[in-house]
Amino acid sequence: MPDVLDASPYDALLLLSFGGPEGPDDVVPFLENVTRGRGIPKERLKEVGQHYFLFGGVSPINDQNRALLDALRKDFAEHGLDLPVYWGNRNWAPYLTDTLREMVGDGRRRILVLATSAYASYSGCRQYRENLADALAALESEGLELPKIDKLRHYFNHPGFVEPMVDGVVRSLAELPEEVRDGAHIAFCTHSIPTSAADSSGPVEEHGDGGAYVRQHLDVARLIADAVRERTGVDHPWQLVYQSRSGAPHIPWLEPDICDHLEERQAAGVPAVVMAPIGFVSDHMEVLYDLDTEATAKAEELGLPVRRSATVGADPRFAAAVRDLV
Repeated sequence: MPDVLDASPYDALLLLSFGGPEGPDDVVPFLENVTRGRGIPKERLKEVGQHYFLFGGVSPINDQNRALLDALRKDFAEHGLDLPVYWGNRNWAPYLTDTLREMVGDGRRRILVLATSAYASYSGCRQYRENLADALAALESEGLELPKIDKLRHYFNHPGFVEPMVDGVVRSLAELPEEVRDGAHIAFCTHSIPTSAADSSGPVEEHGDGGAYVRQHLDVARLIADAVRERTGVDHPWQLVYQSRSGAPHIPWLEPDICDHLEERQAAGVPAVVMAPIGFVSDHMEVLYDLDTEATAKAEELGLPVRRSATVGADPRFAAAVRDLV
């Protein structure tokens, strides 16, 4: 029987995520939630939803989160950590407000939040805090006793988050044809955001251009590249690149885009590329469509061998990292 670990002062963990549709009928309502307040016509949302319709209208993020819930509960039980785990989303069921209402009904009074975003940014950090504040305001309007809530620190550089990605890159390199493997370039991929948002993620004076958002990704990329070199004996060139840009074209966003980057690498004579989606905890539509579909099609068009490495997902080491951070 494992020793009992003390999670005090917390009496529950809340897995907080983005949410995603679970069938074709969910796609447009989900996108309406995502874009609420922006006045985007429903017809335009149907166009945007084509990415989801290609996959049956289902985002993989929900099943990934269910698997992570199971992994967290299993790890906590095996190590004697008596901390119930709940799940709530920003944009789809189970909605955050509903989950918090359930937690209050279960008597939870001190909640620790794990967001499925490892880095500093508005959408990955501050917006989740705003979502929590809105949910608490809704519960207060219902006359419910409000719990105290803290958010787990950014975990981008925790070994339990980094090591599974190292394994993924090493596996992807091994899948490349032997004649191009040692010359392969690693493209570390993350979600592009407006440069103004990146600069506001942490002091530019401290972190350099792109603020904490870019600096944290560069730190993780270096950790992975160094570990891959130690494992393979090959010093693969690498670069941080971006994907999934949206918004008005006149607003500057972080670059280069992954598809442009593939063209540049092919023109430079690079024999192969591994795309490593370090900006994403698990597979979801930005990974399945922007990398596995769009970027992979671009690589095939260029005649460039490419592999996409796995995200962390429900890796037991990540579950152990969460326990460590609790």
